[in-house]
Amino acid sequence: MATPPWTPDSSSHQAPAAQRRGTSGCLIAGVVTAIVVVLICAVVAAVVLVQRLRDEAVPGAAPGTEPTAAASAPTGGACRWLPTDEASNPNIKNVGNPPTTVPTTGTQQLTMTTNRGVVKVRVETAKAPCAAASITYLAGRNFFDGTKCHRLTTEGISVLQCGDPSSTGMGGPSYRFAEENLPTGADPYPVGTIAMAKTQDPATTGSQFFIVWGPTPIAPEYTVLGTVTSGLDGVQEIGRQGAVDPAGQAATDGTPKSPVTITTLTVTPAP
Repeated sequence: MATPPWTPDSSSHQAPAAQRRGTSGCLIAGVVTAIVVVLICAVVAAVVLVQRLRDEAVPGAAPGTEPTAAASAPTGGACRWLPTDEASNPNIKNVGNPPTTVPTTGTQQLTMTTNRGVVKVRVETAKAPCAAASITYLAGRNFFDGTKCHRLTTEGISVLQCGDPSSTGMGGPSYRFAEENLPTGADPYPVGTIAMAKTQDPATTGSQFFIVWGPTPIAPEYTVLGTVTSGLDGVQEIGRQGAVDPAGQAATDGTPKSPVTITTLTVTPAP
């Protein structure tokens, strides 16, 4: 999810065509007005998509435990696992917390076996040690096994979102942690990136993650976990088949039309 990310295509928000008034000046004014309307609609749609991702990404903090991102960032291989409010969220799955001291070097391999194929990811352990430690810990407790990828977007952003044991977009573990390895550059999340979802608040990364299968111009606010090294073509095929809303109708932001279930998810030393 969660969470997570976006600037959508404006093709679904086309303004009416400008009407000719008999002079080129009126035609140009009409075209300019139409362009402005399209841009405004695109911005509004982008805000809605980002907010939906963020709001659904991860459960909220436990009351009185809202740190700043800087205060909870990993230091010297030590991660802070912050509690979530289990009492108010039945979608939380409590499997304890990962170790506080975590590896800070090298890479690992994440292997996600699904009913639609196998996806392999190079996990950037040195760059995102807390995210790597968290997903390794959860995988070791079969946290992801048997779960569904609950969100697929196909317009403006192109992501497949997984990692929620409740398949609602509201679930996660009983802890959260600070964002790290935030990208820079003109294309922060290129095709093939796997990143962690979050809410709009800092230090709210949990278990939900998203795989970028197409152009996804979003703000660099989500921890980059790694890069898909095998199986991206299968994820892209899922994307091409589209998403549906709760009523089963075609949607640009919904659940995958062809359901995706994670059979197993493991994290092992890099080959």
